[in-house]
Amino acid sequence: VQLQASGGGLVQTGGSLRLSCAASGTIFSIESMGWYRQVPGKQRELVARTRSGGTTDYADSAKGRFTISRDSAKNTVDLQMNSLKPEDTANYFCYSRLQRFRGDYLGAYWGQGTQVTVSS
Repeated sequence: VQLQASGGGLVQTGGSLRLSCAASGTIFSIESMGWYRQVPGKQRELVARTRSGGTTDYADSAKGRFTISRDSAKNTVDLQMNSLKPEDTANYFCYSRLQRFRGDYLGAYWGQGTQVTVSS
């Protein structure tokens, strides 16, 4: 299983970016997909995730500014980030909890990070 993330970059305060992630490989079912972020010296933190039942979770810092969306048919998840702030600067990681085949355990898979830098 591979998760391929894209869409990071440099943006000014108040700007927008859209991150995209596609899961590929042997996938039977996906329980959740989402985004974490990490800055040097700090723990990786949840930004947003969407579950197979349609529920979504957002970090308090993301509520009202970020929107997560998922295409179950394509195994993709996007994160639309608006009104970006310098404190959103981080390496953003796509992740998924999924089963590769029927009866498989629910494993956590991570994509490579994509850097988001918000200049003041």
